[in-house]
Amino acid sequence: MTASLRLGPLLRHAGPTTATVWVETDTPCTVRIRVDGAVTAASETFTVHGHHYAVCEITGLPEGAALPYEVFLGEDRVWPEPDSPFPPSVLRTTAPEGPTRLLYGSCRRPTGDTPEGVVRYGPDMLRATARRLAREEVDGNLVLLLIGDQVYADELEEPMRSFLASVRGPDVPDGAPGDEVVHYGEYAELYRQAWTDPPVRWLLSTVPTLMIFDDHDIRDDWNTSEAWRGAMDGRPWWRRRITSGLGAYWVYQHLGNLSAEARSKDPLWARVRDARGDAADAVDGFALLAHDEPSSYRWSHRYDVGSVRVLMADTRCSRALGEDAVHEGSRSILGAEGHEWLDENLAGGPDHVVVASTVPVVLPSAVHHLEAWNEAVCAGAWGEWPRPLGERLRQAMDLEHWGAFQYSMRRLGDAVGAAARGERGPAPATVLFLSGDVHFSYAAPVRHRYVAEGGTRVTQLVSSPLCNQLSAGTRRVVRLTASRAVHVVGRVLTRLARVPGIDLSWKLDGKTYAGNTIGEVVFEGRHAEALWYHASEGGIDALPGVHRRMRV
Repeated sequence: MTASLRLGPLLRHAGPTTATVWVETDTPCTVRIRVDGAVTAASETFTVHGHHYAVCEITGLPEGAALPYEVFLGEDRVWPEPDSPFPPSVLRTTAPEGPTRLLYGSCRRPTGDTPEGVVRYGPDMLRATARRLAREEVDGNLVLLLIGDQVYADELEEPMRSFLASVRGPDVPDGAPGDEVVHYGEYAELYRQAWTDPPVRWLLSTVPTLMIFDDHDIRDDWNTSEAWRGAMDGRPWWRRRITSGLGAYWVYQHLGNLSAEARSKDPLWARVRDARGDAADAVDGFALLAHDEPSSYRWSHRYDVGSVRVLMADTRCSRALGEDAVHEGSRSILGAEGHEWLDENLAGGPDHVVVASTVPVVLPSAVHHLEAWNEAVCAGAWGEWPRPLGERLRQAMDLEHWGAFQYSMRRLGDAVGAAARGERGPAPATVLFLSGDVHFSYAAPVRHRYVAEGGTRVTQLVSSPLCNQLSAGTRRVVRLTASRAVHVVGRVLTRLARVPGIDLSWKLDGKTYAGNTIGEVVFEGRHAEALWYHASEGGIDALPGVHRRMRV
């Protein structure tokens, strides 16, 4: 039987002399990567729940290169596709001394830029970026960071709803919602539909891409609080859903984040790679344990490129969700192990340190104060009777960003301050928080109480969404949250709840922007510049332009 590509190729982790290519095939086979006419890597597929994958590590490449490559399944060439309108896909290696560009964004609905899709969600900025890069010469290091909601497992578009109807029939298993994915095979189709659109497929095949999940990759408000988690665990279909979601995430997103060395140390990789037959039981057992015991696995990962250190932080699965106000850290956005990892890696040495957090570290100050007040009320700052009301408000208003985890805010502030003062090696020029999630974009310079002016520059940069723009009504609410009056109300509430102060302070630089965007940060030496691209004219031929740029 002749094998064919079901999904991919995706160019994932790239180093100075290495590159990783991930593919999904429709049958077991040998996957070969040919670079400049020579076969340089061959991998056998592995199988999970009847789906077949390969992770090909190409080594011995020159530094800072962009080399055209082909994909063969067995003896058949399957990539590039014949008559593709895009340039040949290339393997990009990194140049340790070269300038670096990070593209980043989150929250994407796959609409294909149909007229209906553009009206509802706006132009797709991943598709627009593919069109832009197909026309540009790329110098230096280029990396794409997809920082959350790569797929929407709980809010499905019509093609996915039709798929569920075809595979499930009239009976929905375990009382599961009919318009959400539950099983691994359904997740596999969700990823296929998200990543097979031709421009996006080409983009992912030619730009090294790192990923981290946010809530919609699993379910809206995932791990908002202990009460939310307890309610979900009580639903009969949820354990199957969380098992499928985390297992699929490990295969489709996380495996490619890892270098060959890191992958060799992954506790699951050897079991899956060497399995005789289907490795579904191993993946399911791992995924359920990661849910039941978040400290059992670290999803956060580090990537050094040029003079930049990128820390992709898991702010979802590893959360500690206790409400014990007596025990500091019982509630944290990273969990104990996650904070230790961030403390270890948020250090001096690189010229720039980037913390990619799917949810913003700093929000408009009024929202931050509201979240801090709400966390205190839910922990009993105003007594027992307001706690249930506080929890309902938390879930209704999505009060679950860093501001709702004040222990984490203080600990992050300590880490940033130590790095900026040179206590963890030579102080970086910048510490940047790159985030998405909120469906509007902004910049916020951050000051640390105990860091002198003129030292390390700390800035929150948010670019969101890639394709899921806010309604007009929600945009008005966003503008209201940035108002002075709401800010004052928020400060009063936090004082009434006796919320301790933190060492970080900030103010938004300019207005928020609610259209679809993709962010870019350009690093050269000790300098950095942030840009936000948008497509003011949507459609299948729209090219993005720079909406805003600023030095950071």
